[in-house]
Amino acid sequence: MDKLNKDQIKTLLPHREPMLLIDELYNIKKLTSAVGVVNVKKDSFFVQGHFPGQPVMPGVLIIEAFGQSAAALTAHGIDKSTYENKLVFLMSVEKARFRNPVIPDCKLELNIEALRSHGKVWKYKGEALVGGQKMADAIWSATIVDKK
Repeated sequence: MDKLNKDQIKTLLPHREPMLLIDELYNIKKLTSAVGVVNVKKDSFFVQGHFPGQPVMPGVLIIEAFGQSAAALTAHGIDKSTYENKLVFLMSVEKARFRNPVIPDCKLELNIEALRSHGKVWKYKGEALVGGQKMADAIWSATIVDKK
């Protein structure tokens, strides 16, 4: 399967609205790369207070969307028993750069690439684009842990 919709993503991630940020995942190359999509809307929960009159998607939520896209890519590619009753926690963020503000009524595309894995620890890199223009990029690590 080369594309996952929001309902399919919900079978892979524990996130739910309003914190489930990604709307789809496509161009999936098993455990290697994918493109996540966040449809940033005028009624997105973060727009109301960040910043009234000139809304911007917070950079920390762009990082969260990177992480969700990477977690969905990984969960989609591994055996279900490996992530069942588990959570993926962000461990580190390196070299995060926010180049342009992400404003409502846009399609934020997150190009995600898995760089390496070592046991339950994964390292990724990503670029966030709107209409082909780079908005942000980062490198991050995450780990799979047991639910408590």
